[in-house]
Amino acid sequence: MVNLDDTNKEFHNELKNISNNDELTNLQIKYLGRNGIINDFLKKINDIPTEEKKEYGKKVNELKNSFLRLIEVKRKELSEKKSDKFFDSTLPGKTFPIGSLHIVSFAIEEITKIFEKIGFIRVSYPEVDWEYSAFEALNMPKGHPARDDFETSYIDFPENLKFGKMVLTPHTSNGQNREMKRVGKPPIRMINISKCYRPNWDATHTPMFFQFEGLCVDLDINITNLKGTLDYFAEKYFGKGTKTRLRPHHFQFTEPSFEVDVTCTVCKGTSKVNENKCKVCKSGWLELGGTGMVHPNVLTEGGIDPKKFSGWAFGFGIERVIMMKYGLDDIRNYYSGDIRFLEQF
Repeated sequence: MVNLDDTNKEFHNELKNISNNDELTNLQIKYLGRNGIINDFLKKINDIPTEEKKEYGKKVNELKNSFLRLIEVKRKELSEKKSDKFFDSTLPGKTFPIGSLHIVSFAIEEITKIFEKIGFIRVSYPEVDWEYSAFEALNMPKGHPARDDFETSYIDFPENLKFGKMVLTPHTSNGQNREMKRVGKPPIRMINISKCYRPNWDATHTPMFFQFEGLCVDLDINITNLKGTLDYFAEKYFGKGTKTRLRPHHFQFTEPSFEVDVTCTVCKGTSKVNENKCKVCKSGWLELGGTGMVHPNVLTEGGIDPKKFSGWAFGFGIERVIMMKYGLDDIRNYYSGDIRFLEQF
């Protein structure tokens, strides 16, 4: 006589240990498949005494239906578990909005790559520095107008007897003296991009802004080398045909010093010859920033002999070159957090 109770107990014990759908399917095949245990019981009905066949058949069918019901209950339990939800690896994944670099970060990468191609090394120097690096090392003695607290942000920190007060650096030029001392002996080809701080806030100024500084020191460096580098940068960044011009100016840390203008990105420099003047430039040129030959005092302070070596430097605002490239009119938009503005780039 077949013992159906033992089979029932074995089924329940195995069902308890089922942890996923694959195991459940295998259990169903084992007990309810074509060659499963239940069908084996039905095949043996001929071996059962005639008077017991009806009762035997009834019990086998009840056992079969019980197994089917318990398997479906178990399958539902498994489907409710997150780890066992149906997953088709051939289906395409979910798509999510793709972000992008902030326009300032993008410009920094673009400018860095332009100068890397002509041998300039990207460096980084402190944004919080001493007066010495920001002023004395750049030929700006005590009492110089740029050191007034209307122009420079000072930190509430004890003054250093040697290096003076602590400041939020007003320009990237504080890296010049540090780079000269780091290298020791020219050649120097530095590009320094960093945040700068000045207490100004209007359409063309923010209290914090980005600046990139170029410094080149070597034997026989002259204004021709400077002009060639500026022309190279202007054409690579603003587009083919963009030119630069130098206008005499005064900066304490360069001699001679110049303001740099570039061809207007709106009228392409044609305003000076057209009857209809360009609303942006009026004359065909836009002011880019300051430059000049490194002052001998700055070289000396950096440990470099000005009688043997010469160099040039420039400092341009990142936000300004972006404004000129894309025709933007308010620098404050960069930091407003307005996604409608940022998504344009």
